[in-house]
Amino acid sequence: MRRSEVRAAQKRTAAMFDQVGITLTPDERSNIEVAEFGLGDLQQQGLELVTYINTDRYCAKDLVLFPGQTCPEHLHPPVGDDPGKMETFRCRYGVVWLYVEGESNGTIQAQVPRGSEEYYTVFHEIELKPGQQYTIPPGTLHWFQAGEKGAVVSEFSSTSRDEFDIFTDPRIKRVPEIEEDV
Repeated sequence: MRRSEVRAAQKRTAAMFDQVGITLTPDERSNIEVAEFGLGDLQQQGLELVTYINTDRYCAKDLVLFPGQTCPEHLHPPVGDDPGKMETFRCRYGVVWLYVEGESNGTIQAQVPRGSEEYYTVFHEIELKPGQQYTIPPGTLHWFQAGEKGAVVSEFSSTSRDEFDIFTDPRIKRVPEIEEDV
């Protein structure tokens, strides 16, 4: 991903936060994380986020997904004596379809990203609209996708250790290198 693409995504994310009334400090605005996962198609698979706090006890973030954008399937494994991250997603804006382990509800509303179908294996659908939330236990495979307006989701969790996340797609790089514009 090129630096100009990162800046454009950060600007678009800041605009979505403004649209839904979430105020960011200047430092938070300039440090919006763009997670593209090294797949080369941020519009299809990725997300943008602001981490407000992440200590050895708890974590708070806001996630932005543009229309149809998907966070790929993954789980948060045990790390040492820690059982893995437990997280609660609370939808603030838009609609987000969350998929977790369990029996499929039938036809899903999300569109599995083209070319990545084999890496999506859990299809128990939970639809979250503004004000609704769901807690994902540690070690649970999950993925999520925004509806047609995009989505803003607050995440409250135990400590976040993204570097230990396990993705079902072996092509994913959690923190890929950013290329300078030429």
